[in-house]
Amino acid sequence: MRHKLTVLRAVSTLFCTFFPLLAQFNGSTPTGEATPVPLNLSLDDAIARGLKTNLGLLTRENSSTSARVDRMQLLAKMLPTITGGVSMTEQQVSLATFGFHVPNVPTIIGPFHYQDAAAKADIPVYDGRTLNAWRARKESQRAADLSVKDARDLVVQAVASAYLQIIATAARVDATRVQVDTAQALYERARDQHRVGTSPAIDELRSQVELKTQQQILLSLQNQVAKDKLSLARAIGLPSGQAFEITDKAPYKPLEGLRPGEALERAYASRADYQSAQSQVKAAELAHRSVSAEWLPTASVNTNYDLVGPTLANSHGTFGITGAIKMNIFDGGKRRADMLEAATTLKQRKEELANLEGQIDQEVRAALLDLNSAADQVAVAESNVDLANQTLTQARDRFAAGVTDNIEVVQAQESVSNAQQNLISSIYAHNLAKVALARALAATEANLKTFMGGR
Repeated sequence: MRHKLTVLRAVSTLFCTFFPLLAQFNGSTPTGEATPVPLNLSLDDAIARGLKTNLGLLTRENSSTSARVDRMQLLAKMLPTITGGVSMTEQQVSLATFGFHVPNVPTIIGPFHYQDAAAKADIPVYDGRTLNAWRARKESQRAADLSVKDARDLVVQAVASAYLQIIATAARVDATRVQVDTAQALYERARDQHRVGTSPAIDELRSQVELKTQQQILLSLQNQVAKDKLSLARAIGLPSGQAFEITDKAPYKPLEGLRPGEALERAYASRADYQSAQSQVKAAELAHRSVSAEWLPTASVNTNYDLVGPTLANSHGTFGITGAIKMNIFDGGKRRADMLEAATTLKQRKEELANLEGQIDQEVRAALLDLNSAADQVAVAESNVDLANQTLTQARDRFAAGVTDNIEVVQAQESVSNAQQNLISSIYAHNLAKVALARALAATEANLKTFMGGR
């Protein structure tokens, strides 16, 4: 019993070990209304739903939009700004207010009026800091867009992992149900033999305890399947209360011929998060260059043109053109502080890129190691299931012949149950390693179809 419960806890522990960073992709924005008829949900359907509603992906898409807005705002600072307007003025002026007292001249002038149609243009000619800042924002936007692409891979990884967990737990339910049937048959035989006096009461009690144990495990597993379905529904945005049945299975299929060196080359060339980190380094370099340009002068031209007169039909054009050059003479150390901050940010981005490079190396190699180890474990577990079934058959025959008591039968039944659970865990670990490898190589959805046999 203790071993069975340990296996149950290992289901969730194994998932967390493989994918500790997927928690942010476990939420979604549910859409639609629940239908009374359960949905038939394939892995492809689940992934498609997740790519539309998963919260982690939606959040990164919003971040990408914000980065695009920042770039557009900086671009606007480098482009000419043209404004225009029409005004009508009715005015009366008191000269006494300004201290004018001219004999024989009225101190009140007006009322008089005039109309003005004006256009004004502010034209930046050169601003090195803004130009480099815009280039930095452009790289930041590219990094954000690549982050969205990476989020799609993470959604596929999270959904596939949740789907595989349902398959594994459902397989445990089926295997345990068989064990319940076997325990029921053994209990009935022990009960009948006790009634006719060919076996002691302790044999009947042992068989009954084993039956209750298997029934308890079955109930726990059935509850776990329901909870696993809730987790998948949460990740793909199914409406509350929507029942569904999974339609795909994940049979064991070895994956061979992929070497670490080749896998790493594919990962570095394709991983969107790695490319995003490279863009973040470029953005930090351009931001540093932007701060360096603070001492450079900026040049601009301001122009205006007005039609002024008593009426627009009786008006005359006026204009003005102003060229200006501004430069930073003394800023109290602000530029030095900005340079230090930009250099620190650049150093951090380079360190993050180097760390990600090492992380990708670890993910690829770990996935390949897990894949090979799980394949070996599957082979051993399949052999162990055959041996345990042979042992159970011989123990049942010996008990029926009265050669031994049913302790041997109960122990053999436990061995069969453990062997089946270990086989299911090994197959689950193997498929989970395929998901991890598909993610590590980028293009997770396409790689997953290939690794799983095209489904």
